[in-house]
Amino acid sequence: MDELGLNLPVLIAQLVNFFLLLVLLRIFLYKPILEMLDRRAQRIREGVEAADQSKEQASQAEVEVAKQIDEARQQSQALLAQAQEAATRIQEESRNQARQEAETLLERARSEIQLERDQAIAELRGDFAELTVLAAEKVISQSLDRQAHQRLIDEALAESTFGDG
Repeated sequence: MDELGLNLPVLIAQLVNFFLLLVLLRIFLYKPILEMLDRRAQRIREGVEAADQSKEQASQAEVEVAKQIDEARQQSQALLAQAQEAATRIQEESRNQARQEAETLLERARSEIQLERDQAIAELRGDFAELTVLAAEKVISQSLDRQAHQRLIDEALAESTFGDG
């Protein structure tokens, strides 16, 4: 091997040193670096998974918030519709009550007018009867008794158109 320029004992020593260095590097440097890289890769995977979960939770929260907003909008529209319905009902009830009160007042006024008319007619009949009696007394120049007066008054009123009112 000398012809090739190789020194066998040095070559063997260098090979032993190389393998020894390789084993030492593998034990003390390569394994810890690989473990550190594996741990880092694991942390990165966990971070990515956590980010994905956070994204999904945010999406779900967004959907939930949108759903709650829609529900709140629907509830507010329902409440508004109920309020409008109640206002309409109250207005209608107020109108009906006012109409009934007006009809009651009108009926009462009609009754009072009829009563006053009847009283006025009765008063006029009385005045007419007195005038008739006075005129009759003057005509016949004598006083009639009360029963005769009343009979004459009733006859005159029955014959007159004034009593028909």
